[in-house]
Amino acid sequence: MFKWIAIALVVVLGFMGVSTNNRLVTLEEGVNEAWGQVQTVYQRRADLIPNLVETVKGAANFEQETLTAVIDARSRATSIQLTADALNDPEAVRAFQEAQDGLRSSLSRLMVVAENYPTLQATQSFRDLQVQLEGTENRISTERNRFNTTVRDYNTALRRFPTSLMAGLLGFDEKPYFEAAEGSDAAPAVQF
Repeated sequence: MFKWIAIALVVVLGFMGVSTNNRLVTLEEGVNEAWGQVQTVYQRRADLIPNLVETVKGAANFEQETLTAVIDARSRATSIQLTADALNDPEAVRAFQEAQDGLRSSLSRLMVVAENYPTLQATQSFRDLQVQLEGTENRISTERNRFNTTVRDYNTALRRFPTSLMAGLLGFDEKPYFEAAEGSDAAPAVQF
């Protein structure tokens, strides 16, 4: 009799382990998918910047320092690659986020400074690029929010009982959230 109870207990625990693993795999793949969307919109922004810079160069006697800052920030932001596998490393996520925030900040300064150039503002291609960049920034915000929601669902599942007992044994770790950059609550300071 004891033998059958032990076998039944092992079978039930086995099914629980398989079920827990499958659910966590599904949630983790959701995090990876959300991260892919974040990377897609960041790449879209990086792809628009060379066109923006060339348009600005062609339309105005523009401040070279501002353009150089945008180009350098783009270079830093695209040089840091963060794969879905590296999402467990909070330091890697922080470095990626800092590079992207630096690019966002330099683009903000570029847009503010560009307002002083009426011929640039009148250029249709500049206006089109500006609208695309604004739309991209909105997409980035949306996708980062979706990513954080997906991470929350995944991390919550990891911490809930009885999943928390098995998650570590199965090799699942918490994922870090995107966080607002320090000072992002203040508008960028631009001096002429």
